[in-house]
Parts: sequence; structure tokens; C-alpha cells
Amino acid sequence: MTTPRTQHLVLPGVLTAEQAAHTVEGILACQREDGAIPWFRGHHLDPWDHTEAAMALDTAGEHEAAERAYDWLVRTQREDGSWFAAYADGDAEAPTDRGIESNFCAYIAVGVWHHYLASGDDTFLDRMWPAVYAAVECVLTLQQPGGQIGWKREEDGTPVTDALLTGSSSIHQALRCALAIAEEREEPQPDWELAAGALGHAIRRHPERFLDKDRYSMDWYYPVLGGALTGADAKSRMEEGWERFVVPGYGVRCVSPNPWVTGGESAELALALWVMGESDRALEILKSIQHLRDPESGLYWTGYVYEDSAIWPQELTAWTAGALLLAVAALGGHEATCAVFGEDRLPAGLEPDCCR
Repeated sequence: MTTPRTQHLVLPGVLTAEQAAHTVEGILACQREDGAIPWFRGHHLDPWDHTEAAMALDTAGEHEAAERAYDWLVRTQREDGSWFAAYADGDAEAPTDRGIESNFCAYIAVGVWHHYLASGDDTFLDRMWPAVYAAVECVLTLQQPGGQIGWKREEDGTPVTDALLTGSSSIHQALRCALAIAEEREEPQPDWELAAGALGHAIRRHPERFLDKDRYSMDWYYPVLGGALTGADAKSRMEEGWERFVVPGYGVRCVSPNPWVTGGESAELALALWVMGESDRALEILKSIQHLRDPESGLYWTGYVYEDSAIWPQELTAWTAGALLLAVAALGGHEATCAVFGEDRLPAGLEPDCCR
């Protein structure tokens, strides 16, 4: 009998109710008392993966734990709206990478909108709005004239103007979630609409504006997952890269042609396929990575080298489990997850005048 806590997280061939609850417990075991969710205890925290794990907790109704994760972001946000790229074991006083990565900072908007939709907590949205606003404004200082977003600021504050397609695609989703929050609060942000429109146009029509990382599977599917590519364009992109990245029975390569599949990328690809309406293929991808599940912790190994039959690296990450739970939740019809990732359920940015 499925419990209400896991009703959207049961998927034949992927998760039973008991397994889903165990995976949620595994993520909770990684969370510190102060709300931080490092990759695993003793490893580092980055703000993006911290948020993804918090979103997974919300799919299981663990709203209090998720809210503590977002409160950690509020407490640790820097004056310019940013966070450092990494913290030792989630200790806010122990940053290990003082660079500022734009997509890491933007992702708070996705998590906050997801938590609000999952919990219905208006006071939470009010409390988080200043942090979301500051983070978006910080990220947009790195937007380039062509619409793409520079991927980081160095420790000394120097902006890096080079843009990553994966990061910018993630920011595209974050900007749309930020616009949804602004709309809910009746505080329109026309500059954000213009920024999202210019970014989406760059992703769709100007690949030359991004660093060439096409060996990485994330650059393949993230324009779809982030909502910039839809319809026929999304389908064409998926078909173009399918044989390069998908290894039947194992999952999705992190880097082509390396014989290494990773759980996080596989789960995110499944989510992108769901966005396109291809739930059957999404289910097959999720089934293919069950060899990565650790029955003791309920978590998932980061990756597997199939030529050597070797688990590598030897780490069970909260964010890998989080990505899987989010994909399962979308396939299971979890309303908040569907709204945050569904391509037609978020505000669209405004295309640049020259492109309308």
C-alpha cells in the first residue's frame, strides 16, 4: 500500500514505496542540522546540488527539511546576492571555492518556486523573495550583449565572459521560475523578461556564443530540460545525440565517447524526455540505472565504468538521488514538479525585437 508520503514516487521497475521512502531517508541523513545538504557528509556542498536535493525532499512531503535547506541559503547569501561555489561539508564558514558560478546562484529561484507550489506556504514565498531577487540581479550582471550568461566571477570579482550552454540553459529555467514568483507576488520584472528572452534566443539560435562542450551529455539535453528548446527543435536535438550518449541497459554517458555512465545525467535526461512528452523512453532510462542503487543507504552511486564493471567514483551523492526522485515525481504527476519543469507551465521571456 503506497503511503501519501511516497504516492508520486512509485514507479514500476524503478521504485517501490519502500524504496522511495528509503531514498528520501538517505538524503535526510546527508542533511546537516543547519539545513545544509552536502554531496554526502564530509564532502563539499555547492548551492545548485543543495537545491536539487531540497526539491527532492519536497516531492516526498518533507517540507520542513526542505525549508531548512532554503533557510540555509538565505543565511549564507553574500551581500551581492551570490554564494561561493563550494563549502566544506556545507559549513558556511569554510568555503573551499570562492568563485561565484552564475547557474549555482540562479537555481534558488527554481527551488523556491517548487517549494511554494508543493507546500502552498505564502509566508515562505514572502520570506524568500529578497534572496531570489538579489540572486537574479547578481546573475544578470554577467549577461553578455548576445544574451548568453558568463559562467562565473573569479575570487577577486573579475567576470568571466565565456558562457556554458548547460549553465545558461539552467539559468533560463531559473529566470522563468523567478518570473513566476514575481507574477505571484504581483511585482512584475520586465527586465527579467527581456533577459530570459535574449538568453533563450541565444540558446536556440546561436551555439557559437557558448564554449564548445558538445562531448558532455549535459550540453546535449539541458537546452530541452531548461525549456529553451521545445517541440520539433527539442525532438531533433534528442535524436541527434541519442546514440552518442545513451548506453542501453546502463544509462547515459557523462562524456562521449568515454565508457562511463552517470546516474545524475541519466535521471536528468529522463526528466527532459518527460518534458517532451516521451514518458516511455524516460521510464526506460530510469530503469537502466537501477544497477547504481545502493540497497543499504537507498542512495545512488555517482557513476559506473561499464567496460571495467567498476563503480566510480566511490561516492553516494544526495544530488544523484535527488535527480532520480524529481524525474520519478514528474512521471508520477507530482503537481509542483510538473509545473516547474513542464515546458508550457512557466512564463516565457520576451524575444529580442530583432528576432520577433
